[in-house]
Amino acid sequence: MPAATVTDGLTIDELTIPATLDAPGGSDFAEMTRIRNDVEAEILGTDDLTITARELLPFYHDRFSPKRVFLARLAGRPVGRAVYEWQLEEDATAAFVEVQVIREARRRGVGTALLSAVEAAASADGWRVFQSWSSHLSPVSNDVLTPPTGFGAIDRDSPAVAFALANGYRIEQVDRMSRIDLPVAPEVLARRKADAAAHAADYAVVQWIGRCPVEWLADMAHLHRRMSTDAPMAGIEYAEEDWDEERMRNLDDMNVTGGRLNLTSAAIHLPTNSLVGFTDLALPEHQGRPATQEDTLVLKEHRGHRLGMLLKIANIEQLGRVSPATNRIVTFNAEENRPMLDVNEAVGFVPAGYEAAWKKSV
Repeated sequence: MPAATVTDGLTIDELTIPATLDAPGGSDFAEMTRIRNDVEAEILGTDDLTITARELLPFYHDRFSPKRVFLARLAGRPVGRAVYEWQLEEDATAAFVEVQVIREARRRGVGTALLSAVEAAASADGWRVFQSWSSHLSPVSNDVLTPPTGFGAIDRDSPAVAFALANGYRIEQVDRMSRIDLPVAPEVLARRKADAAAHAADYAVVQWIGRCPVEWLADMAHLHRRMSTDAPMAGIEYAEEDWDEERMRNLDDMNVTGGRLNLTSAAIHLPTNSLVGFTDLALPEHQGRPATQEDTLVLKEHRGHRLGMLLKIANIEQLGRVSPATNRIVTFNAEENRPMLDVNEAVGFVPAGYEAAWKKSV
């Protein structure tokens, strides 16, 4: 895509996603990552969500989840970014867009121009539903915006809310960002673990570090497919993902290339010797940085046995053995996902921020 028309020193260019950070375009990708990190840290008041360009780059080459990236500059200085992502599944109905602008460049039309760029790109590909997310702290006023689910709320006077509403988006869901400081008291973990295990006689926990063992690739692919259908999505449109062993290997490849170490605990249903639940923790490339709680799922037909609690504790224990320097875990859950929030709160997770999901149909 050629550079947009320059207006008051503003240019918007689509980036060629570099093969490596040392390849042409690598510095632009690093600047794009810096903008992402700076905006998240400014809004949430913490750098817990910071990710390095090395960690992020492989996920922008994900052949199962393609992306296009746009960078805004004012007088040559990178000040904003936009990402357009889509699903390859045949029944996918929506594009996913993201816009972030550094504080000093806001209220100058940069965000509007970036949003126009990604919406135009998505429209040209035939998408008529756009979906996006914005970060927020806990509401500080009584004037809040509540999603149709009735769970969670964000301040109505938030700049992100004003921007979304002005551009035709409506709120669909609120997710809670939670965090827990480590280490967790061993007696807390032991008590919760014993209670959960007493309800899971037909199940056992298997764990691995890094790549998924070959024997579990098919089961894990099935669990990831179900993650795309069983997690609470409210009014957000999301197609069932096509997962197989190749896609599982691709996920492992991206983590390895980015320097991330994945820790997995999975539940085996002993009568069938099949995996029926899992939870992942991602360790960043820099030791001591917060770990990210990735997907957690227990198949609907195996719920009611406290497997979520059993898996969560098993992976926290595994994290303590593998990386005792890790000081925190951060995670996101839909506010209406009370069963998972109950598990997190029982272990010691506390709210740290919120994420609003937005949708626009054209």
